[in-house]
Amino acid sequence: MIVVVGAGLAGLSAALELTAAGVEVVVLEAADEVGGRVRTDVVDGVRFDRGFQIMLPAYPELERLDLGPFPLRHLRSGVFVHDDGRHDLLADPRSGPSAWDGLLRQHVLGARDLAALSGFSARDVLGPARPLLTAPDRTTREELRGLGVTDRAVEAVFRPFLSGVFLESELRTSSRFFHLVWRSFARGGAAVPALGMGELPKALAAKLPEGTVRLETPVHAVHDDGVDLEGGERLGAEAVVVATDGTTAARLLPGLVEPRWNSVTTWYFRPPRSPLRDGCLVVDANGGPVVNTAVMSEVSRPYSPHAPLVQATVLREASEKDVRDHLNRLYGTDTARWEVLQRYEIAQALPKMDAPHRLKQSVRAGDRRYVCGDHRDTSSLQGALHSGRRAAHAVLADLRTASRERDREVS
Repeated sequence: MIVVVGAGLAGLSAALELTAAGVEVVVLEAADEVGGRVRTDVVDGVRFDRGFQIMLPAYPELERLDLGPFPLRHLRSGVFVHDDGRHDLLADPRSGPSAWDGLLRQHVLGARDLAALSGFSARDVLGPARPLLTAPDRTTREELRGLGVTDRAVEAVFRPFLSGVFLESELRTSSRFFHLVWRSFARGGAAVPALGMGELPKALAAKLPEGTVRLETPVHAVHDDGVDLEGGERLGAEAVVVATDGTTAARLLPGLVEPRWNSVTTWYFRPPRSPLRDGCLVVDANGGPVVNTAVMSEVSRPYSPHAPLVQATVLREASEKDVRDHLNRLYGTDTARWEVLQRYEIAQALPKMDAPHRLKQSVRAGDRRYVCGDHRDTSSLQGALHSGRRAAHAVLADLRTASRERDREVS
């Protein structure tokens, strides 16, 4: 039997790969629900993702998963850029006439910026992925300048948009990761499950044999031959896969380096009426505490069936008044009567990926101990899922090697 510690995306991905190979697996999860950091709370019929999150359907790991009926709701391809009272729509021209009209009317990107954007977008979308993985790694800010994007466009468009993706505002994140993410955005846009991001891990867990996942079962210690549960029970195993967040993994696996984290705070408001009849991200070219905002009830009505629901993502500490004032400017409406429904302050939202950054780190953590999670790959849903599959492959390879060695000893 293989024990997987953690029922987040990485742990579920590892368990799926192992069970598909015919291996008995048990997944131990400390929380009361699968998902790890990808969870959706439901309060009075309103759905709140724990921190604003999106799926990129073109992520390779998502494309290879057969999730069956899994309704998605796409955000509009692009962003509304607020700039001194204007709202310019910057959207993929392939998405229709309104995108072309917005592109022609906008004033934040000049001819040089549009040429640079078209050039690297075409290379990222149409070319193979391998050159993106092996290109020299530098910060995303340095990469954009090297690609010919003007400083004005970086500050007005790319920084506010990418800050919400990377959860850091200086664009220190690996340029290799930037291109991989940009490739997926351009190939498939951004979406959320109709009933919230928590539906993704639930769909993965539903593909596992019944009884595989044990909830509310925290692990106290990890050994080569099993794990100790917090209640004192010892569970034996041929191998253990630690699929927790990076900080917990470093505690369970001495010698593993704990990642540094980017944090985020997400506010959810209920306004008296929808401030924007469009499921599009809104960002601010002029800066401010709100990195991005969206009317989630316009993206997917089941998030809030009977009233509007607005999310606002904040990276630095900001008061409720500061957030309201910024939303007032972004939407051009009085936010004084907007009711605060939820506020999620997430200190460990994404592992930092400051350049230069290794996109793949070892999933082996000692004799019969393995580790996976977005801290071993890229800080993304893709990274979590891919690292889980890599860890499962390492387990299976080592099991085959051990079996061959036992056969030789017997013969």
